[in-house]
Amino acid sequence: MLDISEVGTFADYFVICSGESQRQINAIIREVDKVLGQAGVDIHHREGKAETGWVLLDYTDVIVQVFDLGAREYYGLEQLWSKAKPVIRIQ
Repeated sequence: MLDISEVGTFADYFVICSGESQRQINAIIREVDKVLGQAGVDIHHREGKAETGWVLLDYTDVIVQVFDLGAREYYGLEQLWSKAKPVIRIQ
């Protein structure tokens, strides 16, 4: 999770994660939707599909990006947003 509030104006946080298969990516997406929905947080926009290796879930202040391993490496968002403050990193 990156705090992008000081380097971007469109959101406060990026959550960047990856799954090793389409099934894992879909499971991550379902769980994020479920937990945030239970907390009363509605999704603003969704883009991409697990089949393409990338899904974006926009909750306005928090943007969740779920990649397959190849797409995550290719897009390199951690490097692109290297000036953002890391909040937590789980490997």
